[in-house]
Amino acid sequence: MASPGDNEHQSKNRKKKAAIGKEIGGRWPLIKPKKDLQINRLKGTNLFTIANFFSSIESKAYVEAAESFGFIHQGSQGPAKGEAFRDNDRMSVTDPLLAEIIWQSGLKRVFDDIKLQGKVAVGLNPNIRFYRYTVGQRFGRHIDESVDLGGGQTTQYTLLIYLTGKSSNKDKSLQSLAGGETVFYDQGRGIVAEVAPVEGMALLHIHGHKCMLHEARTVMKNTKYVLRSDVVFA
Repeated sequence: MASPGDNEHQSKNRKKKAAIGKEIGGRWPLIKPKKDLQINRLKGTNLFTIANFFSSIESKAYVEAAESFGFIHQGSQGPAKGEAFRDNDRMSVTDPLLAEIIWQSGLKRVFDDIKLQGKVAVGLNPNIRFYRYTVGQRFGRHIDESVDLGGGQTTQYTLLIYLTGKSSNKDKSLQSLAGGETVFYDQGRGIVAEVAPVEGMALLHIHGHKCMLHEARTVMKNTKYVLRSDVVFA
């Protein structure tokens, strides 16, 4: 049986680890490692979701953090000018440490068995973006391009983490999000999948030359927040 002194020592160690976690996150809220992640494959390894990748507390904390930085509006010239219709707000930061924390919190294990042309996933793009969609805003049909980061590293998957949406505990409060689904289409423009935002859920899909046409539907009620990055292969 542990002595009172041992319990006090263990308590101090736990507090120290928590403090270290907050310090590692720096200006960002702490993200706890996740175990036994539930993967829902919508189209093999090309399109899948991960339930509860962020907890409700983490999701809300990251909304507050993003708002503290401030958003700017992002539009486009529209289809007439060869661009997808876009109407949302965004902010972005380049933060390799935050990218590594998110990667190590559970994504690394998810990608351990996924290889593309002999290359393996090595982490996340340090360019972290936050998107905010208010009522009436949407992002029209488009594809996500791969980005060459140099040194033989290229992005191959889009990562979206829904910071708002339906609650995983089936919350039916007035604060629930309506609309804002991410919809994927095949080459014949038939619907492959409709993904409704759920708070804390991660959505991953292959991009580049294999990217499926997709869109973010109009938000009908409340505000949709999304954290965006990319999975890097080398």
